[in-house]
Amino acid sequence: MPKILVIDDDRDICLLLKRFLTKHNYEVAEVYAGKKALELMNSFTPDLVLCDFRLDDMDGTTLLVKIKEQMPDVPVIIMTGYSDIKVAVEVMKLGAYDYIGKPLFPDEILVTIKKALQNQGTATTAQTTTSTAQAAPTYTPPATTTDEPVSYDNREKKQQILISGDYIFGDSEAFKKILKQIDLVAPTNYSIIIYGESGSGKEAIAQEIHKRSRRKAMPFVAIDCGAMSKELAGSELFGHEKGSFTGALNQKTGSLEIANGGTVFLDEIGNLSYDIQVSLLRVVQERKMRRVGGTKDIDLDIRIIVASNEKLWDIARKGKFREDLYHRFNEFSIVVPPLRERKDDIMVFARHFLQQTNKELEKNVKGFTKEVEDIFRSYIWYGNLRELKNVIKRATLLAEGAFIEAHTLPFEISNFTRLQFDEAPDTTYLQAEPKQAAPTPPIPSPITEAEIPRPHPHHSHSELSLKNASIDAEYETIIEALKKSNFNKSKAAKLLNIDRKTLYNKMKQYQEFNNQ
Repeated sequence: MPKILVIDDDRDICLLLKRFLTKHNYEVAEVYAGKKALELMNSFTPDLVLCDFRLDDMDGTTLLVKIKEQMPDVPVIIMTGYSDIKVAVEVMKLGAYDYIGKPLFPDEILVTIKKALQNQGTATTAQTTTSTAQAAPTYTPPATTTDEPVSYDNREKKQQILISGDYIFGDSEAFKKILKQIDLVAPTNYSIIIYGESGSGKEAIAQEIHKRSRRKAMPFVAIDCGAMSKELAGSELFGHEKGSFTGALNQKTGSLEIANGGTVFLDEIGNLSYDIQVSLLRVVQERKMRRVGGTKDIDLDIRIIVASNEKLWDIARKGKFREDLYHRFNEFSIVVPPLRERKDDIMVFARHFLQQTNKELEKNVKGFTKEVEDIFRSYIWYGNLRELKNVIKRATLLAEGAFIEAHTLPFEISNFTRLQFDEAPDTTYLQAEPKQAAPTPPIPSPITEAEIPRPHPHHSHSELSLKNASIDAEYETIIEALKKSNFNKSKAAKLLNIDRKTLYNKMKQYQEFNNQ
């Protein structure tokens, strides 16, 4: 019976999750604080951790790092508010398997847990990724789809799409350019830097390069440098000899050695410590490495592809990245544009993710309403493809008809356009009173209706400050006022006991802060 550790400072949520998961044949232990969770893990070895991002004694980022250091192979699913996409992206970078939004929905929880447990040992750590890679992947010629579902009114043309595993390459000019670059560089042995925001598909592009290279029958090993602590990075990359440090009970083969003959993908390379960069420079220059505590050199024949969401040259100039290592990697570079700059690709990806989710949930949702398509094209997609995929997973779960409708989307996405405050205030106060909007269709009840997403900052939690907390609290209060006033900004200002100009200034301040 799989063991699940639930961590949440809301005792009611813990109790409900324990009862629900126990009925589905899971052994569940619950704790209400991060420190107690870390202590319990010494005696209760979970197969999966379900953790709230906001705890009384520590934030989810700190707890996630500690859990991964203690048990790197255990998948961690973060529970967070859907308004908190940027935080969700951060925890994914730190090694979380996935995140689910609050309020919680039973089917979504079960699907995510089952998928995480099925992939345990293959997708959460660099070591497990390598075991899959050793199965000698083979290259399948690019396939095109001719039965791609189109929008319900058939306004859009069917597109020829390249599918690579769970990822697809869109039909926009930007992606056609990337495919040409892949075809050009794949047959060579060049080192490559892939630039792109989190969630934009950098690893999928690296995999496609590997599949089209002469190394396609050899391992492809993906390593998330952002998920490795400074202490463990050397062991994960280079391996170690028995007794080389406290806890090194056996010899370990590093990811670079496992990938010998194939391709190594180093994601978020800028997060590696300076000491590890020095050791990596020798690998790049001489194609040799030495295990931690070892005395013998090991010859390597690997291709190195790295990825970063920051320009490596910029962080090298700041002294945070070795300039000589940057030049070694920079034999070729590919820039992956964010989803918001590829409007033509949004619905292509959306339909692909819908097909995947239909299979997972055994549903038959056919597509999206015109309103939803318009919302998707106007939204910014801060988390790129990862955010889009999770939104569609949630919406498909809540869909009651043949098409995904706007009321199944998270509030800040379905109302994104209405939440944008321009320089000039609106003039609805000069017009007649607006008619009452039609009531929103009901959606399936969550585990507990009392569990309303608490305010979460849209910024990184690496530093907490009163200023951040104040801005976020004001934002949540303004959102509630806008809901109650049906987005009449004049009425919302009256509810808040401020004038319209102050309301606009507050929202502008928050939007600028959120985009930093």
